[in-house]
Amino acid sequence: MNQSARIQCADDQPKVSLAQSSPTVGTFRERDGGLEWSGRQETLRIEPWGPDAVRVRARLGGPVLEGLPGALLDAPPATGSTVKLSDGDGQLTVGALTVEVSAEGLVRFLRSDDRSEVLAEERAHFWWPGSRLYTAVGNGYHRLEQRFAAYEGEKLFGLGQHQHGRLDQKGLVLDLVQRNAEVSIPVLVSSRGYTLLWNNPAIGRVELAGNGTRWVADSARQLDYWITVGTPADGQRNYSAVTGRSPMLPEWAAGFWQCKLRYRTQDELLAVAREYKRRGLPISAIVCDFFHWTHLGEWKFDLREWPDPAAMVRELDELGIKLVVSVWPSVSPLSENHPVMEQRGYFIGTQYGPTAHADWPDKEVASTVQVAFYDATNPEAREFVWSRVKENYLDPYGITAFWLDACEPELKPGFQENLRYWAGPGLEVGNGYPAENSRTFHEGLRAEGEEVVTLNRSAWAGSQRYGAALWSGDIGTDFTTLRHQIAAGLNTALSGIPWWNTDIGGFHGGDPDDPAYREVMVRWFQFGALSPLMRLHGFRDPGMPLGPDMTGGPNEVWSYGPEAGAILEKYLRLRERLKPYVLRVMREAHEEGLPVLRPLFLEFPGDQAAWTVDDAYLFGRDLLVAPVLTAGATVRTTYLPAGARWTDPWTGESYEGGTAVTVDAPLDRIPLFLRDGAELPVTE
Repeated sequence: MNQSARIQCADDQPKVSLAQSSPTVGTFRERDGGLEWSGRQETLRIEPWGPDAVRVRARLGGPVLEGLPGALLDAPPATGSTVKLSDGDGQLTVGALTVEVSAEGLVRFLRSDDRSEVLAEERAHFWWPGSRLYTAVGNGYHRLEQRFAAYEGEKLFGLGQHQHGRLDQKGLVLDLVQRNAEVSIPVLVSSRGYTLLWNNPAIGRVELAGNGTRWVADSARQLDYWITVGTPADGQRNYSAVTGRSPMLPEWAAGFWQCKLRYRTQDELLAVAREYKRRGLPISAIVCDFFHWTHLGEWKFDLREWPDPAAMVRELDELGIKLVVSVWPSVSPLSENHPVMEQRGYFIGTQYGPTAHADWPDKEVASTVQVAFYDATNPEAREFVWSRVKENYLDPYGITAFWLDACEPELKPGFQENLRYWAGPGLEVGNGYPAENSRTFHEGLRAEGEEVVTLNRSAWAGSQRYGAALWSGDIGTDFTTLRHQIAAGLNTALSGIPWWNTDIGGFHGGDPDDPAYREVMVRWFQFGALSPLMRLHGFRDPGMPLGPDMTGGPNEVWSYGPEAGAILEKYLRLRERLKPYVLRVMREAHEEGLPVLRPLFLEFPGDQAAWTVDDAYLFGRDLLVAPVLTAGATVRTTYLPAGARWTDPWTGESYEGGTAVTVDAPLDRIPLFLRDGAELPVTE
């Protein structure tokens, strides 16, 4: 190992400003193709980590630690680099990215070709503190802060899935924590030409203020982030190369998924599947939702309600329909698995109080019970849970598709500071749980030689490599909520998760007999047909109280009356015709890491107007989608990016890009535009 190609001597060190409370002049060394700075008990290491990218780690009180939880793959792609030490500064160049470190340990990221600044650390104050702050919280842990400069006109995207409705998130403060419908994936895409991963599953926040950007981890052992330069598309390719790419989506998953809360019995579910086939409607999957189990955390069918799962799966197979089964990570004290899991330490631990993380209804008990969540960061716990799933679903019935609900995990109350995971304290590692939960099923299914698709309510950086599809959680059922899903989906896509969808029609309520809600459903269904995954779900009126006997109102395409139903059928068939195109775009996600939903600027970064469009998107390269997002609208105005010619497949009319156009949008039509003569079977 080349530990010290050159170590800077004291005589080389420059003078620094005495305006600082304690001016630091650190020392530099080259280490294995990277650059290391140390001063005042802090170690800063910057290493090549993939094309045009580096990983930055910093720790107070000792050398940089290896093996901490994070999203990066174990080994980066082999990448050449150049290290220069001169005039008291250090410099590392990795392709298009150059990193400069001052004698005082301040870091700047530059484009290698023209030396222009992309991003730079910034002191909080000339006196104290600096750009990196470590506030001790005990036993070698610190509250960590990393500060960067703010730039006039910068736009910031990514950061997972949120319901604030903003595409450009500059000016916002976002908690880094997992909650139902709020998914923390700490990947930031900038209009200045960089993509940054905060490689730290700690609970915290990010502040995208006008006077600076600040990342905060409430309690962790060291700072860790990764950065690359280039266009947003370059960033997606480079990011997925170091965190892993999604598998190839199986063909069945590209079709239509039918779901509601909930089919209570085998007969109910099969009746719906048969009716779709009787009507000649395309359907690829149907979901068996929660409470199908004996007890929560036994992970097996209740044979009183599902008397012959083998016959059910066999009939669905003959109909060409995949069965997807809900699997929760929580375990009731009534479960046969609870005693052995508790004794073996397979649950998330608690610092104070019993090993119980939420209250939840269960069968054969009048009140809620205190359930525990299995510790998905523990390899043995993952193996145990998979062994139960395999024994009860895969081996006897051939079930290979799973809905991983409540996987934030759904704590009540949500105090991560009270949790103790196998991988570390809750504040340090809590955000990574949903990725580790999807890993349970990825490793298990792969070991059996099966394809992997799991539907997850939460995710973290790297979830995509485990075949995890994300949905937008338990959301509302109105046009405002629909409007917010466009930004949520696009920011999720820029966070490295290509498989994404919503509950078509929203989750909380919605009366199938209400004409106003039928309009919402039609417009949402159109959007769903042009989403990465197309899945109808929701807790329709009239609902019932939460419990093992609950169900909601009807939620099949014929539930919304003949006029709306005919339009829904039209878009079922559109999705079916577009499946070859969907799978082509999914292959780009698998092979290149490019998202399926694309903000206009991903394909047209040189068009400044494209950076401001937050109500339309590209579905793959060739299809621009402009959903109707307001009640009663029959026309739609949308911007068409410059540099392409766009054709309305409904009318055949063409438009030169670089301008906004207004087109008719009657209830049965979602505005679509084909790029540069692309031919897709939009019309029948």
